[in-house]
Amino acid sequence: MTDYRKTDAAIAALNPEQFHVTQQSGTERPGTGAYLHTKEPGLYVDIVSGEPLFASADKFDSHCGWPSFTKPISPANVAELHDRSHGMTRTEIRSAGADSHLGHVFPDGPTDRGGLRYCINSASLRFVPRDAMEAEGYADYIPQVDDAG
Repeated sequence: MTDYRKTDAAIAALNPEQFHVTQQSGTERPGTGAYLHTKEPGLYVDIVSGEPLFASADKFDSHCGWPSFTKPISPANVAELHDRSHGMTRTEIRSAGADSHLGHVFPDGPTDRGGLRYCINSASLRFVPRDAMEAEGYADYIPQVDDAG
């Protein structure tokens, strides 16, 4: 079993926006994230630790300005925290292994897929295309990604 955690080297490799989002609980500007319009099958992992977070099969266009998913690839890989910042009450999502800020979850997702919308910053993610998953050690997750493209 892989141990996904934050390391000094991983933090040093982050660009300023990735650092701001993951380490300072920041938010990228809506509509600017690298993965907002990604439709290719694959796996979204924590930019800091490589922990598997979301599958392309669970991605949908919520028109909110950030990549959205109906569920994490494994509930154990994300932590939910109460967030009362900015005069709102929300549920913050963080990676379980590296404690990276990912975004928030809202109860307004597709009802036929569980009703949740995980609104996630692209800056907190790294996308692993389906064709590279085995080589990068994520072969066990291939059945959970969308082959259809």
